[in-house]
Amino acid sequence: MSGTSEGPAPAGDLVRPTVTERHIDTSSRTSPGISPGPPVPSVSPVPPGTPGTPSRAPAPAAVPDGTSPRTFQAAFDTAPLAMAVVDREGLVVTANETLGTLLGAGERTFAGRVAADLVDLTSDARIWHAYREVLGGSRARLRCTRRLKHPDGHALWVQVTVAPLPPQERAVLISVTDIGARRELQARLRHLQMHDPVTRLPNRTLFFERLSAALEAEAYEEGGTGRIGLCYLDLDGFKAVNDTLGHRVGDRLLAAVAERLTRCAEEAGLTRAATPLVARLGGDEFALLVEDSTGTDQLADLAESVLKSLQAPFDLSGQRLSLSASIGVVERRATGTTATGLMQAADTTLYWAKADGKGRWTLFDPERNAHRMTRQALSSTLRAAIERGEFALEYQPLVGMEDGGVHGVEALVRWNHPRFGMLTPNRFIGLAEEDGSIVQLGRWVLATACRQARRWQLDHPDAPPIFVSVNVAVRQVWDSDLVADVAEILAETGLAPHLLQLELTESAVMGSAGRPLQALQALSDMGVRIAIDDFGTGYSNLAYLSRLPVSVLKLDGSFVRGFQYENADGSSAHPNPADEVIVEALIQLAHRLGLTVTAECVETASQASRLRGIGCDTGQGWLYSRPVAPERISALLMSAACPRA
Repeated sequence: MSGTSEGPAPAGDLVRPTVTERHIDTSSRTSPGISPGPPVPSVSPVPPGTPGTPSRAPAPAAVPDGTSPRTFQAAFDTAPLAMAVVDREGLVVTANETLGTLLGAGERTFAGRVAADLVDLTSDARIWHAYREVLGGSRARLRCTRRLKHPDGHALWVQVTVAPLPPQERAVLISVTDIGARRELQARLRHLQMHDPVTRLPNRTLFFERLSAALEAEAYEEGGTGRIGLCYLDLDGFKAVNDTLGHRVGDRLLAAVAERLTRCAEEAGLTRAATPLVARLGGDEFALLVEDSTGTDQLADLAESVLKSLQAPFDLSGQRLSLSASIGVVERRATGTTATGLMQAADTTLYWAKADGKGRWTLFDPERNAHRMTRQALSSTLRAAIERGEFALEYQPLVGMEDGGVHGVEALVRWNHPRFGMLTPNRFIGLAEEDGSIVQLGRWVLATACRQARRWQLDHPDAPPIFVSVNVAVRQVWDSDLVADVAEILAETGLAPHLLQLELTESAVMGSAGRPLQALQALSDMGVRIAIDDFGTGYSNLAYLSRLPVSVLKLDGSFVRGFQYENADGSSAHPNPADEVIVEALIQLAHRLGLTVTAECVETASQASRLRGIGCDTGQGWLYSRPVAPERISALLMSAACPRA
């Protein structure tokens, strides 16, 4: 008899072994590789564990009335459990009627047959070895599940138990139980457990089971492309459907989406070896898993077909709904890929698709992801870095256009990261504002800058005192008592209020009301200078500007760069007349309002000359100095002036 194995059997008690399909043959033959041997002595067919087993001891116990060997034989023959007594050579000595009924043959035809062939114990090497150990007496029991093929053609699932009879009997008892109904129930329960009740699609559990199996080495080492692809989909605005029309309509919409996704997968599978698996992962999230993918083009085509299929409106019980979806697409080699890593990449890419405008698919970009991972690494360590003292300040001079002297300095924070090196503010200030650590960091910057400004004043009493300009995020105004912090730091350091300048961006200042405006007014009343940074890049409300407690405008560098007459290498450059007109107008407006103007990004002497000619008060840029350590500022104060343009 021949059989086909579906996989290796587990170790241990072999309760869940390889399942083999076998045709039941009623012809008699000897066990393969086992000599018939001498005639087998008479064996009393007794179920395992039955008390009163016949013994060959010199003084056998008395058999109670009504329990003679004939009675035990009758019980064996009529027992509802299918059984057979097998000798140590593996041949059937006797079998009961229940076994014949179960296997579709008369029990008398089993005598002398190879028992292992009847219940397929030979096709799996581990089961066959364990069975031989039970026959030889070195193993106590074998239990396994087998899939047999009944003579009428249907599959028969059975649990086979092999246990030795008392040693003097030189035989084992094989019992066979039909577990088909139990397996069918288990299959139905598993289907319910592994499928979503709303869409009837595979659920998250089954999806990850399939994904993990696809990533196992043996799944792609033999044939196939060795690659895997995933389209991770999220419906745009689905929450609004639930909130306005109710969850019942929302569930119908999900079921309709599932039908369209399934059609897309089936169409994609017509030209491929396998159809993509469509699963609902939860909420309005779906996934299409492509095993043995052929490259990003295949996944892109699938994503495009999904977006196109969802464009048509949905008609749901009189409700006509339109929606779109965002899809994150990941395609890579299966080698070295984990289920967690693949899903993280897909989730990140889905977020990119949402951020880029929704209603589109986005392909995973390793470089973009590396930048995101760097941001995450910085964000997770930012607060601790402040406590560890990993931050430092550099200072860039603010130079008077007329006299070329250092009037002040801007404090610029740097992060000396142990892994990424020296980081400039554009790498971490945004993260600090997002997680709120800007309050703690800003307080440290303010205190350090004021302390340094006071130190310069004490170290150079003959030089005119210079002010220090510190950048302040709007969140510092909302999430902390900035006025109290400034007053406390000025009192602690001994720095005069007029030697402190606070810079806020135009977008943070314009439209300020309530607490921010009150804080700015209180600081101005205290004598602290307020400057608007990057002026001219936002939505300027010039009428509102006159009502703000502002004393300085810092022109954005994009205007200043627009009218340079030479490049950094000395070659000529064409100025932008429009920028000159705008800058001149802004300077005149600021002066009419009683404000001073600082030009950022001054890089050439021609720029400085033109700015001076149109009345700009101070300049800041590499023409004068890059941001430097405090010691370099001390040297400038000793020289009493920066290079005059």
